[in-house]
Formats: sequence, structure tokens, C-alpha cells
Amino acid sequence: MKSILSSLFALSLLSLSSAHAQCHFPAIFNFGDSNSDTGGLSAAFGQAGPPHGSSFFGSPAGRYCDGRLVIDFIAESLGLPYLSAFLDSVGSNFSHGANFATAGSPIRALNSTLRQSGFSPFSLDVQFVQFSNFHNRSQTVRSRGGVYTTMLPEADSFSQALYTFDIGQNDLTAAYFANKTVEQIGTTDVPEIISQFKNAVTYIYAQGGRYFWIHNTGPIGCLAYVIEWFPLKASDFDSHGCVSPLNHLAQQFNDALKQAVIELRASLSEAGITYVDVYSAKHELFVHAQGHGFKRSLVACCGHGGKYNYNKNIGCGKKVTVKGKEIYIGKPCDEPDKAVIWDGVHFTQAANKFIFDKIAAGLSMACHRQ
Repeated sequence: MKSILSSLFALSLLSLSSAHAQCHFPAIFNFGDSNSDTGGLSAAFGQAGPPHGSSFFGSPAGRYCDGRLVIDFIAESLGLPYLSAFLDSVGSNFSHGANFATAGSPIRALNSTLRQSGFSPFSLDVQFVQFSNFHNRSQTVRSRGGVYTTMLPEADSFSQALYTFDIGQNDLTAAYFANKTVEQIGTTDVPEIISQFKNAVTYIYAQGGRYFWIHNTGPIGCLAYVIEWFPLKASDFDSHGCVSPLNHLAQQFNDALKQAVIELRASLSEAGITYVDVYSAKHELFVHAQGHGFKRSLVACCGHGGKYNYNKNIGCGKKVTVKGKEIYIGKPCDEPDKAVIWDGVHFTQAANKFIFDKIAAGLSMACHRQ
């Protein structure tokens, strides 16, 4: 495993001198899944209820986390407001970008509903269509003047914005949950998934997008909801308690994604594309949690029962009524800032801040082409 330091330089694959000017992005347009969803799924299918949001926002804020996500820390670091979800019609402001991510979103469309599979219908191709419509209609509406000029991005923002991606995890887990072998997924599914991802980036480039910040996927074999889906053999686990074949699958996906980025750089001559190695940062947290100030790594902060404090039928925030009083069954731990995993699926705010800190230096180079 590469060190975090070396991974930080590998994430960009760019040879840039300190003479380059700092980047300035007037907006962020984000595409992804629950790792970067700031309210999309909540707007479409119902709010992610308490205790989500409790560590920072004080109440649910559309995020499947106790507080901020990596995308929130990125916005903060660029001096931009938190991204409003494109699907959220209440209280949103899109003057500095929009978030098209929804929890459960895959790159490749799945032939199922949210209630059937738990995966979002807003796959990456749909998110691109939403972006394309937003790009065109926002300028038509903004031209009316008045309050619209304060709520929608300027025309130049689309060519100067940072386009961020954090998606792919659900494609791997959906295939795994469908009882495909790791070998089948790596051989058959991953190439098609990556091809569709490349298409999305190319389409955005055709609409004027020039700066792309692309996260690889994390070690899915360390997440309780994946570990507990099927019975596993003791030999499947590594010395840290993660499922080795599933982490190898994530790495295979990431290798293909990195190659796709190289190909996109060659074909999109005006694009600045940064490949961001969040896998290494996340894996470091699982392997050396205590060394970074965390008390628990694989065990969820918010949940109920079992080895990992996770039960897919009793999620974080689940309540029951006993003698007329609501009580938490899926209750949060006392110290979410000491836990890596929030609910068996997603990272805590503290973990997200750790991950962001490991990749933040790359933002200063994200506007530069190779």
C-alpha cells in the first residue's frame, strides 16, 4: 500500500511547479452518491431524519452523516457556500453551483426502483441531463434580472467552475448484492461502468466544463453494510477486519478509473483533470484509526446491535414508541468525533475532515492542465 504522502502526489498525476498561480473557482458542480449528497435524495424521497446532522448543523441537513461531508469541506476551502441540492426546491441558492448527487446513485442505471433495491434512480447519466437542463434554463431565468441574479450562476461560472465527482461505490455493491462474483464484476461490469463515466465527463466538457476533480472509490470491504450482506469465510478477512476480495475489487475499479483519466486528458485537450486518491486516505483510517485519534473504526457510531452496531432493518435514527414515548433504537454513540463510520455505510464528519485534509493540497493545482 502506498503511503498517504505518495498517494497525494499520485492523485493529480501532474508535474506542477510552485510557480503556478492558486486556483480560483467561482462555483462547484457536483455529481455523485451519498458520499457527497447534500440533500438530493431527501428532497426526492423524504428527509434523512435525526440524528443526522447533529454534530454540526444541529438538525437534519440532507446528509447521511452527523455533520459535514468532504464536499462541504471542499466548498469551505474555496470560500464558497455549501452546495444546494439540485432537487431541493426549498431554500436553495445556486449562485455558486449545484449538487446533482443523490444517496444510492450509481454510474450505470439499474433496472430497479429505490424501494426494490435501495439504489437511487438518479444515475450519473440522469445527473448529467439535470445539469444540462440547469445550465440552459438557469441562464434564461437569470436574464430576467431581479432576485434571479442572486440565486443563479453567472454564465462564465460554468467554464470556470470545478466539476467534482464521487461515484462508483454503488455500482460495485449493487453487482455484489446481485450475487455476482468479484471476478465477474471486475471482468464484465467495471469496463462498462468506466466507459459510462468517461461519457459523462466528455458530455460536460462539451458544455464548457474544463476543471474536473475525480475521487476514486473507497475500501468497500471495510464497511459494515457490505461485510454483513453475505456470509463470509474467515480467510476472506485481512488482519484489520476488512474483506480483502472486496477491497481488491475497489482497487481494480480505481485502476480502471485512473486509466480513464489518462485517456480523458489525452482526448480533452483543454481540460484540467485531477484524479483524487481517497481510497488511501480512507484505508489509512481503518488501519490506523487509534493513531489518528479515533476509538472505533469498523464499528458504526449510530445503529443497533451486532458486531458492527449495524442492522440493515434498524437503521440510524430508527425509533419505536414505548408507553407513548418515542425512544431511539438506532441511536448515536456519545462521541461521534471518535468514530470513523457513522451508520455502517457512511463516514462521520470527523472522518470526512481527515479525508479532506489528506487531499486538500491538490485543490491548488486543480485548475492547471497537464
